[in-house]
Amino acid sequence: MKDQSGRRKRKRTGGLRRPSSNKKRHELGREPAETTVGEPRFRVIDSRGTNEKTRALSTNVAQVATGEETVEADIEGVEENPSNVNYVRRNIITKGAVIATSEGEARVTSRPGQTGQVNAVLVDE
Repeated sequence: MKDQSGRRKRKRTGGLRRPSSNKKRHELGREPAETTVGEPRFRVIDSRGTNEKTRALSTNVAQVATGEETVEADIEGVEENPSNVNYVRRNIITKGAVIATSEGEARVTSRPGQTGQVNAVLVDE
């Protein structure tokens, strides 16, 4: 495990290394967005520099790639989520999650908590 400056937390002898400083602003993290299936809700947050991120707090629309074209499909629910098994019953969408859409089952390829949209690719069965 590493501390905020990238060094290891423990010395070679096994002793704990004390942090030499507090975290700087660019080293701070935020709570996860945990995008759910439902009425679309978004939040714009500041990020590093003059940039902004759009967080999708909830959404019910996905851009699904069906081979050569992209179709806007309605999200019906989350079928499988490898990042956390509890996300399936809570209907939380993350990258890599398999969602049930009006076009069929699709795997999410975007990060909805970072980009504010759900892009997905149809899963071959």
